Amino acid sequence: MTRLVSSAAVAALAVLTASCAPVDTGAPGDSAAARPERQCFIAGQVRNFRAGDTGRLYIRVVRNDVYELNSSGGCTDLDFAQQLAITPDVGGLAGGRICVGDWARITLPASAAPVRTCRAMVSRVLTAEDVAALPSAHRP
Repeated sequence: MTRLVSSAAVAALAVLTASCAPVDTGAPGDSAAARPERQCFIAGQVRNFRAGDTGRLYIRVVRNDVYELNSSGGCTDLDFAQQLAITPDVGGLAGGRICVGDWARITLPASAAPVRTCRAMVSRVLTAEDVAALPSAHRP
């Protein structure tokens, strides 16, 4: 019985290890520099945030990058929030890592009402010019 459990554990570990292996999806002759790197941040690295237009949120992370998140609705009172929590929508399977194109959960604590949670997609990383072009009230 012990040998069967050990074999199953080894097989599961092999599958998990293989799923993390790098995969070359580029055509022959493509260089790694020609393919854009996935832009991600860790939820715990968020240092500041500001609400933008309706349903839009801008967050600044430790490396001074600014990400734009667009809510799918239900993210009311973002412009009045003094604190919030951002977590991956996949339930923490990515280790708290959230990338452009991923969905995230935004949790807004409230003193009188119950805690509210909504979903938002990380749409892009803003360039320094994009950040400078934001109205000052929207700049994190």
